[in-house]
This record gives sequence, C-alpha cells and structure tokens, in this order.
Amino acid sequence: MLSGAGDVSARGCAPRVESAWLRLPPGGMPMLAGFARITNPCDAPIIITGARSKRFADVSLHESKIVDGMSRMRAVPRLTVPARGAVSLQPGGLHLMLMGAQAPVKTGDRVEVELELEGGRTVRAEWPVRAAAR
Repeated sequence: MLSGAGDVSARGCAPRVESAWLRLPPGGMPMLAGFARITNPCDAPIIITGARSKRFADVSLHESKIVDGMSRMRAVPRLTVPARGAVSLQPGGLHLMLMGAQAPVKTGDRVEVELELEGGRTVRAEWPVRAAAR
C-alpha cells in the first residue's frame, strides 16, 4: 500500500510501506501511534529522517524500551532500513507518534502519512485507523 512521491519512483527503487495502521488510543488521548513494516528492495540502505501528515501538527519517529523495569519512550532522529532488508514499526518498539490532529480522527479513517527520506525524497502511504484493542 504505497505510492511514490517526488523522485522516488523515477529512480526505480523505493522502500515499501506494508501492513500500515494507526492505533486510536482509548479515552480520547490526544495522540495516535503508527505501525507498519517498511521494506527496502534496494541495493543501498535507506535513511528515514522524519514523517508528516496534513492531518496532524506533528508526526515523529519514536522508540519504546523497557529501562529499569519501566517503559520509556524516546524520539528517534533517523531510522536506517538496511539494503534488501526491513524494519518493523510495532507496539512496544519503534513506531510513529502522531499528535495535534487537525480534525477528529475515528476508527475506519484512512490517514495519508509521508515518510521523509535522506536526500529529500518521500514515500506516501495510507494508514487505516483502528481501535486500541486489535
């Protein structure tokens, strides 16, 4: 579920966003989390430097880790997808945080998210919104 943007498709090799979805938090929390598998069929690594969506004021890469028995979340400035490899954005690990929705978001919506790649290229995909419990 991917559409190329900018000059990605012109170069003939682009990462793919697969099985993407956004988790709608319970209780009206003001942020969503994004999960997907990002594959790189290219012969060179691809660096994701950020993300954006017209429906949110801020979209950023984060990672959750257990530190001293507590779950901690930190921003990730860059994410490398290895050549001919993949990276999974999943609950409890790497993920997108989407904050400041421009309008209410509900289960069943489809949100376009654009991943920003090193060198100015971008990759767009639609991420369906699901309830917190899968």
